[in-house]
Amino acid sequence: MTKHPIASRLSLAIAGALLAGAGLAAAQDTVPTPDGAVRELDAIEVTGEIVYRDRTEEPATLVYDLAYFQSFEPLTVGDMLKRVPSVAFLSDVLEYDGVRLRGLDPGYTQILINGSRVPGAGFDRSFFVDRIPAELVDRIEIVRSSSADRSGDAIAGALNIVLRDGYSLEGGYLRIGAAQYPDDEIEPTFGAVWGGEALGGQLLLGASTQGRRNPKLKFSQRFDAPGGALDNTEVQTDTRSGDDYSFNLDYSAEVGPGRLALNAFYVRTDRIQVEDSIEYDAGVQADASILSINANDLDIRTDNYQFGAEYAWQGAGGENRIRLGYAGIDDEQFEFEDEFEYLRDSNPFPEDDRFTGDRAYVDIQDREYSAELRHTRDLGGTELRFGIEATRKDRDTSITADRNRITIPNAPSPRPVIPGDFGPFLPVDGGLNNIEETRLEPFVKLSGEAGSVEWETGLRYQQTDVKINDLTVDPADARVENDYGVLLPSAHLRWNLDDSNRLTASVARTMRRPGFDQISPALRLAELGDNDLLGNPALRPELAWGLDLGWERRLGRRGVVGVNAFYRDISDLIEVANTGVEGDEGPGTFVLQPRNTGDGEVWGIELDLSTPLTAIGLEDTGVFFNYSWLDSEITDGFGVRRFNDQSRNVFNVGFIQQLPTLAASFGASYRKQGDAFGRIVGEEIVTSYGADLEVFVEKRFGEQWTLRLTGSNLLDASKDEVFDKFNTIGDQVARDYDEYEIETESAGRVYQLIVRYSF
Repeated sequence: MTKHPIASRLSLAIAGALLAGAGLAAAQDTVPTPDGAVRELDAIEVTGEIVYRDRTEEPATLVYDLAYFQSFEPLTVGDMLKRVPSVAFLSDVLEYDGVRLRGLDPGYTQILINGSRVPGAGFDRSFFVDRIPAELVDRIEIVRSSSADRSGDAIAGALNIVLRDGYSLEGGYLRIGAAQYPDDEIEPTFGAVWGGEALGGQLLLGASTQGRRNPKLKFSQRFDAPGGALDNTEVQTDTRSGDDYSFNLDYSAEVGPGRLALNAFYVRTDRIQVEDSIEYDAGVQADASILSINANDLDIRTDNYQFGAEYAWQGAGGENRIRLGYAGIDDEQFEFEDEFEYLRDSNPFPEDDRFTGDRAYVDIQDREYSAELRHTRDLGGTELRFGIEATRKDRDTSITADRNRITIPNAPSPRPVIPGDFGPFLPVDGGLNNIEETRLEPFVKLSGEAGSVEWETGLRYQQTDVKINDLTVDPADARVENDYGVLLPSAHLRWNLDDSNRLTASVARTMRRPGFDQISPALRLAELGDNDLLGNPALRPELAWGLDLGWERRLGRRGVVGVNAFYRDISDLIEVANTGVEGDEGPGTFVLQPRNTGDGEVWGIELDLSTPLTAIGLEDTGVFFNYSWLDSEITDGFGVRRFNDQSRNVFNVGFIQQLPTLAASFGASYRKQGDAFGRIVGEEIVTSYGADLEVFVEKRFGEQWTLRLTGSNLLDASKDEVFDKFNTIGDQVARDYDEYEIETESAGRVYQLIVRYSF
């Protein structure tokens, strides 16, 4: 079926009516800052000029304003982050959820919102950034190396998502539009933001709703071994659709001797994933060859929220700040999978032989309460900052399931009732527990200048106490406690060679905490191939020493180019070890357990460029380029490999061309992510992605209106995976295959039309 651009399907009458209403007062372009100065507002709704990557004064940090991404109309923070250096994803095609900074597992990256930690639903402590709409964001900060006054849970680095505040906008804007997806479905989007003086201070209010959809096609071939006989094929449709609803608030005002700041955001994601598949014997796609028909639906509702209060005042010889925070996530999921099997006897489809029905409920509630007190003072040219941060996490997990398996006799025997009654729903192994985690983190930092050299050094101590209560194990083993303390020094140096060039160097010790599923004392049967997996509540965090070396050069007034080399030496790696105990599946299988048993190294080079082409007379042409070469080494029970699923490289290039006389612009971006390899007990995977091409065309009407058409995945990129599957450790060593699978997943082109009106 031929797909047509969204302009052929969307209600342009709405856009025309909005454009006809132009003529209201233009938005103000300046606003006072908290220190009384006046700064210009970023014109992000009606652009008028190209916005480039910022040159920041923070050590080892890159900053990208929303305006850097805005021309391509990203829907989520994940859509934004795919354009920046060293960010990779291992999601389904066109999905950008778990950030893999420097290609490492999402658990190695610290996700912050407004500088504070936020809980995620992932058992590896990761946070899915596609849950945050792009409309909430003021800027993205990539913190390559940790400092003492920030959380040290950032071996790969940290991403700070800074939401709009009361000083980021004076006036408001409306955003309305829709996107057309490859199956011709249309999803609308609407957003509104206003900021200005109110209630004796600066207030910002924002709300948005947007539909999202990702229809995909999958095709799998399964062989008995590489180069062996074809056992079966599977044809699958996988459609993910849903709606995001968001609200954010920011307020600040002078109160008493200081300034009070309040902020809050709330995001709800309603999503359903529908997978339907047919499996054929020996690759013959005919009714007589059907092995099984499967329907698998997953209904998700996730609420993310954060509330913060901060008060800053002068006193005791310096500046004081107290911050209180509350953040949480509620993740509810219901999944059903119904499968009918055929060819278990000589009668082909439609004579079914067996039905298997699975039902599962997931309910995760994670709350974090935090408080921080810090003091900053001048010591005669040197700045001293010290303080303490306390956090309490309370995480409740409930995963219950039931299965009905029914053998269906041939006629004339009576057919049993299908799917039958489900219940009672019982907890899966490790699926019913509570985890309490208390952190106490004092820190001290010194910073100063010596001529052209700026420096910073500091120390942070992170003390953690963990209590686990797992209701799926023997009561004698249900309650477990563990505590550990880690000292995290850091130092940063910046040498300003001249007004344009500078060198940077950073060294820091960081950590990664064990995953929640790893510290559960439960035994999960046949979790890794036919091997069982036993949790380990005594796990310690992984620790890393990191080094970053960089050079950055200013290009004219707005351009910047930089190169950065990094290295991480990671110790106490959490790897699966063999306990030597025979597994539940019998001889050749074992009980495995995660342990702090390994060491690893990660290194790479990151290059980024963002500049207008003024030097060659093309001031209205802006180019963007970044390339990251990534590598690592780790030794597991099968030999040497890279860190699991680390892409070999990430490449982005693009341009924006302004047409001032036409009040218009257009541009394109191209992204390619390198292959990734992962190996666990029982399975090895190679993942490859096709290239992603996006384009936009924009037309501005006066000072207030923008009409923008974007197209994404124009190359119809695919995700290709190769699976080597084994039953036992011995089979994996001997390369005695259980199955060899090749899977291809494709989506299609997406077109989006957006109208923005600023006031």
